This record gives sequence, structure tokens and C-alpha cells, in this order.
Amino acid sequence: MAGQRELQRLMTAAWLRTPAIRRVFEALATTGAQSRAVGGAVRNTLLGEPVDDIDIATAAKPDAVLAAAGVAGLKAIPTGIKHGTITLIADGASFEVTTLRRDVETDGRHAVVDFTDDWAVDAGRRDFTINALYCDADGTLFDPLGGGGDLDPPRIRFIGCARDRIREDYLRILRFFRFSARYGTGAIDRAGLEACAAERYGLAQVSSERVRVELLKLLAAPRASDVCRIMQAYGFLVSLVGAAPAPSRLQRLIELEAATGRAADPILRLAALTLSPCGDATALAKRLRLSGDERARLRTIATAWADVLALDSEVNVRRCIYRLGTGGFRDTLLTSWAGGSAAITDPAWTRRLATADSWQPPTLPVDGRDAQALGIVPGPQLGAMLKAVEAWWVAADFMPDRAACLIELSRQAHLSA
Repeated sequence: MAGQRELQRLMTAAWLRTPAIRRVFEALATTGAQSRAVGGAVRNTLLGEPVDDIDIATAAKPDAVLAAAGVAGLKAIPTGIKHGTITLIADGASFEVTTLRRDVETDGRHAVVDFTDDWAVDAGRRDFTINALYCDADGTLFDPLGGGGDLDPPRIRFIGCARDRIREDYLRILRFFRFSARYGTGAIDRAGLEACAAERYGLAQVSSERVRVELLKLLAAPRASDVCRIMQAYGFLVSLVGAAPAPSRLQRLIELEAATGRAADPILRLAALTLSPCGDATALAKRLRLSGDERARLRTIATAWADVLALDSEVNVRRCIYRLGTGGFRDTLLTSWAGGSAAITDPAWTRRLATADSWQPPTLPVDGRDAQALGIVPGPQLGAMLKAVEAWWVAADFMPDRAACLIELSRQAHLSA
């Protein structure tokens, strides 16, 4: 069970005292059915972790929830009413309210449900013991399965038979690894790991979008490299990313983040785990359905990796930053540094990173309007001339000012006349 300190955290939790959630609890109370906060908000409060989303479980049926919301003046959105979920909006805040339920039929991703008023039944169909925790509006803990015992120290264990829980929803395999990386301490739960390995074929039913979400959350977690090593040993990583993963390089990047005071960056960690010089960033991005910005970051790292490794002077560092952009250079530098043998405190690499953090790439002091003022007609010739001036300016380490650049532009115009 949770200790007194943890229970005190719950009783005094700020999120339980907000006017918005009070309005929701008060509205649900008019149904005559018990309602409780459930899952992440309760778990994180007991662990002393930040609370983001607040979900509520209720014994009230969905139509009663809708009616109560209407009387209370709360906006109600039937986001998943077939499964008993209604989103209530109070003072601009969203709360998912779900009727207690049992899974009647599952296909590995979706379930046919039947509503119940039995809290133990509702708890039993959830994934992990630490997620089957509830609390009343006054902060009183309700722990029907004893999941509080897995909070100190935090352990990620499936509820009941692990293989049964996984077969109900194969996404739980990825959630097991992600939660183990985020909350787990000590050795990963052996029964859960063996169940995931036995049911791994079911991951084919999980969409690329969901794989992306879970993998990036896992990579941002404190124990990402430890869990990735386990996933690699059991063959999960190769099947997920389609590349030869390098958990040791990921660990080096995490050490670099810590040494340089940088927050966990899941895309950068993904690059360290999966890419190599001239690696196939496009295939990886497509496989994980990454966003356009995420794809661009991976492409820059893969294509510029060798260039960053070859840098031999501060002048060339500045030129590379100008070409890649500060973010692109920093991404590539950290990934290639993690992939090499240079020490975390290596002075040459440290200077390059310091330059990226402190030097602001300048803007070419002349543009197309200046070229047109010299009588150059817009078109390919104008663009070529500006590129020539830019190359001259970069070769001079960005030192020539606007006046000097105008002279060079005029010279280029004369040469092309």
C-alpha cells in the first residue's frame, strides 16, 4: 500500500482543488453514482510526479453523465460513447469521464464493452497495477487490486495474466516498455517481459502512428537506454524501426545531454539509436510516420554526419552552422559525437557545441532588390549572381559588410554582362 507521505500528497493535491474539477465532480454527484479520478493523475500524485491529464471513472451510465453535464452547464462531447467515454469541458479544461466497464470481446486492439457498477471489475480490465488506482473527490485512495504496493519502489506489472492483458490490446507491449523506462526501477518485470516476447506477433496490428507515439515517449524517459538494450536483445527494436539499432550510442547521447545541460530530445535520441553516416533517414521516417519537421531533422543528421566529423577549424564550424542552420548543426554534432570515441568532455567537440550555442549565423547583407537596382532582370541570372556573392561572403568568414557586398555584387554583374 501507499505510505502516509504518498497518501498526504493525494489528500492535498492541487489538481483536486481546482474549480474546474470540482464542477465536474459536483455534476457527476447528481447522478447518485460514485465517481473517482483514475489512473495517471492518481499514480503520478502518489509518486510525486507532475499531473497532466485527469481521467474520471464513474458508475453512472453515459446517458446519465450527459444529462448531468447539461444541467450543470458543462459542455459534453461524446468522444467514445460506445465505450462509455464522454469528454466534459469545465472552465476550458477537459476531463475524460468513462463509465465502469468490462471487456466482453477483444480483437487485440479494440473491445466490445459492457457497463458495470463493479469497481473491481473495471480495475481488472486495465493494463498495469499502478494504473488501477482511484481516488475520491476528497483525495481518498481506492486501491481494489493493491496496485499501491507497486509504487515503492515503482514496478511495472501487468494485472492478472500478462498474456491475457496483452491479447486484449497489443499496444500494451509497447506501453510495458515505455512505462518501464519512465517509472520502473530495478530489473524489468520478468513475467511481463516473457509475455511480451511470446505475444510479439500481435504488434503487427498496431498502427505506425501509435508505434511512433509510444517509441518517442519511451526515448524521452529516464531509463530509455536500459530498456532499449532489453528490447534489442529480444528483437523488438529491429522490427519497430527496420534498422540496426545502437543502444550504446543512445546511452552516449544521454550522457552528452546530461553533461551539457540539455533536456531529453526524443527525435535526437531516435537518430542516435537508429541512424549512421549516410543512413536511410527517409525509410525510418516513413516507417514511423514522422512529421515533416521530424523527417527534415533526421535527413539533415544523416546527410551532414560525415561533414561534421571532418570539421578541422572554427572557421569551418561557422560555415557548417550557416549551411545547416543552428538546430541542424547541433543535432548532427551531438549525434556524431555520440557515435564516435571522443570523450564527453573532449575540448574540440565542446568548443564546436559552444560555437553553435553562442554564434548567431548572419544574414547575407544584399538581396534581390539590390541586384535589380543594378539593372539585373529577375530570373536565373540574378539568382546565380546572388549565390556567387554569398559564396564569396561565406569564404571570407562572413566579415564583408553591406558596402563590400554591394561592390562584389556589382563586380558579378559586370562579369556577367
